[in-house]
Amino acid sequence: MAKILVIDDDPAIRLVLKKALQAQGYEVALAVNGKDGITQTQEIRPNLIICDWIMPLVDGLEVCRHIKENPELATIFFILLTSRDALEDRIRGLDTGADDFLGKPVEIGELQARVRAGLRLHQLSRDLQMQKQLLEAELAEAATYVRSLLPAPLTGQLRANSCFIPSRQLGGDCFDYYWLDPDYLVIYLLDVSGHGLGAALPSISILNLLRSQSLPDVNFYQPHDVLRALNETFQMNNQNEKYFTIWYGIYNHSRRQLTYGSAGHPPAILVTPTNNGTAVSRLRTPGVPIGMLTDVTFVSHRQDIPPGSKLYIFSDGIYDFNQCNSAPWGLEPFIDLLASIHEPLSFDRILEAIHATCGVITFEDDVSLLQLEFE
Repeated sequence: MAKILVIDDDPAIRLVLKKALQAQGYEVALAVNGKDGITQTQEIRPNLIICDWIMPLVDGLEVCRHIKENPELATIFFILLTSRDALEDRIRGLDTGADDFLGKPVEIGELQARVRAGLRLHQLSRDLQMQKQLLEAELAEAATYVRSLLPAPLTGQLRANSCFIPSRQLGGDCFDYYWLDPDYLVIYLLDVSGHGLGAALPSISILNLLRSQSLPDVNFYQPHDVLRALNETFQMNNQNEKYFTIWYGIYNHSRRQLTYGSAGHPPAILVTPTNNGTAVSRLRTPGVPIGMLTDVTFVSHRQDIPPGSKLYIFSDGIYDFNQCNSAPWGLEPFIDLLASIHEPLSFDRILEAIHATCGVITFEDDVSLLQLEFE
């Protein structure tokens, strides 16, 4: 049985509305003023409220505003009862959050029709809210699963750690690092176009494919060969128009050499200590994102890794946003920031510096950052 709350300081109107609504089989509660109406709304959680506009102490607009600002009460269908029929008054009521109007004097047939319509809309709102809650719970569960796939930190002579901030519960960034054999470490980070579930699913698929080394006829020790196979497998016309960028590297621990290749991805940044401070190298190879073109040649480059170096691999979400108020921001300022940080595994320091430079920001894209330290 639907619950209806009538809020009116006029006892005669309360009685008329109560009898008319009870005759339709509704459960009706009465409130003698706006303050009482707010209290009863919180207690009984009605499906629909009929509230007089003009009342002492707390008028109908204030009652409406209070209820609609509460997320737990916002789906209650709210009808303002008023003798005002000016357009500007109705605009004020709608802007405050009222869902409908009922004119005075009340015509019983119109009252019953508007209540029926309001209850239908209330039920639709409740159904949508429930579906939204279920979807959010499923997305949260999926996000937990995605995070469980990301690699744990590495310790020892080669230390690796990561930072992942999805722009939504799910994102298109994914990364991994693991030993192909006791002497070779694979490191990669990819960024699928778009956001949400549509980007997360192919991202997970690619991660599982690389982790299981399931790409056929591929030398996983050669970045250009891996990029070639990925491009052949994930053409965007077969992947719901999704493409992705990727940086892929193989580190030879005994030789201290890094072989790498990239496809449309930001450069990895190698920060090396020198007698005069630090040297910064941008590690990137030419190549379009994976899936955009069929006839593409990818290449690998090699880089020696001096002792004490740090390697940063990241997605463009960490520098590509438009909310920086106090200073210019982009790839080059971000690289300067990386070069200026000396303490180990300093993701908090990096994020604090971005916020200090740009003010309080919400990242518009997924943010992934890997940091490798070489003794």
